[in-house]
Amino acid sequence: MTATTTPDRLTLRITGGHPLHGTTTVQGSKNIALHLYAAAILADQPLTLTGAPAILDTGVCAEILHRTGTRATIAEGEFETRPADSYFPVIPDDLGRCIRTTAVIAAALLARSGKVTFPLPGGDAFCARYIDLHLAAMEAAGADVEVNRGRVRARFTGTKRLPFITNVSTKKWGPSLGATVTAMLLAARTPGTSSILGPSIEPEVTVTAELLARSGVGITWQGADALHVTGTDHIAGGVFPVPSDRLEAATLALAAAITGGTVHLDAFPPCGFPPGLVSVFADTGILLTPERGGTTVTVPAGLHATEMATGPHPGYPTDVQPQLTAVLTQAAGTSRIEERIYSRRDTHLAALRKFGAVVNAEGQLITVEGPSGLAAADVAGEDIRAATALVLAALAAEGTSTIRGMYHLRRGYGDLLPKLAALGASLTIDREMP
Repeated sequence: MTATTTPDRLTLRITGGHPLHGTTTVQGSKNIALHLYAAAILADQPLTLTGAPAILDTGVCAEILHRTGTRATIAEGEFETRPADSYFPVIPDDLGRCIRTTAVIAAALLARSGKVTFPLPGGDAFCARYIDLHLAAMEAAGADVEVNRGRVRARFTGTKRLPFITNVSTKKWGPSLGATVTAMLLAARTPGTSSILGPSIEPEVTVTAELLARSGVGITWQGADALHVTGTDHIAGGVFPVPSDRLEAATLALAAAITGGTVHLDAFPPCGFPPGLVSVFADTGILLTPERGGTTVTVPAGLHATEMATGPHPGYPTDVQPQLTAVLTQAAGTSRIEERIYSRRDTHLAALRKFGAVVNAEGQLITVEGPSGLAAADVAGEDIRAATALVLAALAAEGTSTIRGMYHLRRGYGDLLPKLAALGASLTIDREMP
């Protein structure tokens, strides 16, 4: 796999109306893996992350680690790193602006080398997404931070690193997942015990904390109020698994639901889903049945309109909101979705309307009127989850739809499209001529 920093010209064509049936697997978690790649920079021994997702963002992260000193290789689902002989703590603009976890990787480099320069992050741009809490954590850890012309420079100027206290939560939006990991990585190599107030408890955080704890870092949770990290000057390596991607599992379940099919998620039991998602799926008519060590997805009584809100773990994940919106176009009645993680997340709505969906947004509230008779459309996805929502809509639409923006899909899903085809979806991928 090689890093890709420019959108490709792939076009997806889907002929709808084919119920999905069969068994499929779930990839390693994209969002968790990206934070583990950053944590790998701290390891003083070789580290192997198994089950790494074969996505574009994995290649970008490997290239960032390579260019900044950490030797990283990817082979057959294993992301292997070896400590750097020396660090070059400058994240290239073309790479750093491709992913959302740039500030987290920068924190690891800052902890390792005492300084770092990095561009403001890229990734999905469905709303303004700030890194002020990341920078505040760096400053709390003792770094001087300067932002100038879209680039950040951070440097430790003192002769001794001291334990620190930082708050990674806001009154309006709650705890920041990424800033929690940023603070945790900084604290992992700071002598003494640092405290992170208002930490996120998303799996991305708890799994990264588990990796650090296995590697010799002291990790103590004080409920949801604080996370205490006791740093060390030696962080071990070893082998650590990337958990299955709950977001891809939810997407596959919703693909089964919107087509009226039956799909078994192999080795992914219902407990792998957040309780908030299980509850919303049940309200919508999507049944998740434990079977053969995995989950069988059915919609025995059809889809129902619902009222729900996204929320921090263990609530309904915001990264499955666009896909649910697409599915609710086929539910009888009026559904209301309140986005509570971001100021807005509605880049998928305009394209869904091209299919014939009756969807609208007012601030953070999305309204869906259903059921709508979806018809084939020519659309483009603007971010990972929006592109996924359009794929789901096309699976239910009459006729053959054309979906562009596959670069975004490939950033988050390694083989979602082959999985859908194996389950019975009618789709082809073409490369546009320049």
